Amino acid sequence: MRQIIDLHIHSKYSRACSKNLTLENIDKTCRIKGVDIIATGDFTFPDWFVSINKDLEEINNSGLYKLKTAKDDRIKFILATELALIYKKDDPRQKGGASKCRRIHLCVLAPNIEAVRELNKYLDKRYNIRSDGRPILGMSAEKLVEICFKIHPKFLIFPAHIWTPWFAVFGSKSGFDSMEECFGKYTKDIYAYETGLSSDPEMNWRVRELDKLTILSNSDAHSLPNIAREANVFELNEISYDEIYNVIKNKKTKDAPRRVSTKNDKSFLDYTIEFYPEEGMYHLDGHRACNICFTPKETKKHKGICPKCKKDLVIGVEYRVDELADRPKGFKLKGAPGFKKLVELDKIIAEVLGIKSRTSKRVQAEYQSLIKQAGTEMEILLDKNLDDLRDLTLPGVAEGIKRVREGNLIVKPGFDGQYGVVKIFKDEEREENRQLKLI
Repeated sequence: MRQIIDLHIHSKYSRACSKNLTLENIDKTCRIKGVDIIATGDFTFPDWFVSINKDLEEINNSGLYKLKTAKDDRIKFILATELALIYKKDDPRQKGGASKCRRIHLCVLAPNIEAVRELNKYLDKRYNIRSDGRPILGMSAEKLVEICFKIHPKFLIFPAHIWTPWFAVFGSKSGFDSMEECFGKYTKDIYAYETGLSSDPEMNWRVRELDKLTILSNSDAHSLPNIAREANVFELNEISYDEIYNVIKNKKTKDAPRRVSTKNDKSFLDYTIEFYPEEGMYHLDGHRACNICFTPKETKKHKGICPKCKKDLVIGVEYRVDELADRPKGFKLKGAPGFKKLVELDKIIAEVLGIKSRTSKRVQAEYQSLIKQAGTEMEILLDKNLDDLRDLTLPGVAEGIKRVREGNLIVKPGFDGQYGVVKIFKDEEREENRQLKLI
């Protein structure tokens, strides 16, 4: 059974996140978007954990949960959080192996409520987990993995947005050059990594070290509209935490040979849903304050220095991938899951209507009308016949969906914390469409 899964979001208790991120609203949004399994996010935050306990109930001992008030179990929650680790660790590249401050984010999935309770109890005694939904812990990645596994062997830990500069395992500002540098003796127990918005699978295939890991893409949503802007499409024979865990641990994809094979071994990761990586806010290098955006080649020409203010540029994801890659651009990893790049439906509608805000009343009216007639957002973007869509919405919207599926877009890359801009229509096309009353 196809299950669209987003394993990394936040709650209303995380800094810079929407107050609308409640369990009830997340459930409602997933029904509209077509997400089947969604992360709870932020399970270490005490008030959010109270809500998880009070408002969710386990579905048939599956390790997945549903709203108690929901009439069905169509939307399933998986216990998940993101943790920020800040600590010092020796840097073999520095003279004398001097220590370097590391800042990384890790995603943590838990097999049940009891495991979360034990982890929270341990962390609450030693760290401040009450100030933010994504707490900052002064411990190493190795220590976190050790603690989790002492509580339950089926905790699943993987690097979040693996390439972003400031808080990532391979980040240019405070990361590592290899997984082993970060996780040490526990490297073998890390089974996956998250691409992040600024990279896609093709970029990650260039790094041989990542071949043995399952590639995941998640939204890292800080608001309801961003849920499933990146996600994972699994085919699951049994819908449970253990089944998801086994697919990820054993790197089961549609075309890959099975590490573990059983008679009923039919579950696998089919493909990931990706942001256009150029739209990510750290794709290229630059300095936002000076409006400087460079490709890796330009950055090297300027020796990593902003030509305006003479300060260091923020080195982005494409540069960092180039730095660690041991394969050429365009390399195709055999047996890897597929991927599909999407633009969210309300963004497509907003561009067609020439409206900047995706939350405007006119955009949302068209969005809700299309959802009501054609199904969930994911069904519309991934599955629906374009001829059928043309009968249900503005011709420009159907054409926009077609172009997104084909990758026929204009993208101005993001840099230094500034999102890139994706355009579907050229300015002259928009005016022509307006004259022809296609929008």
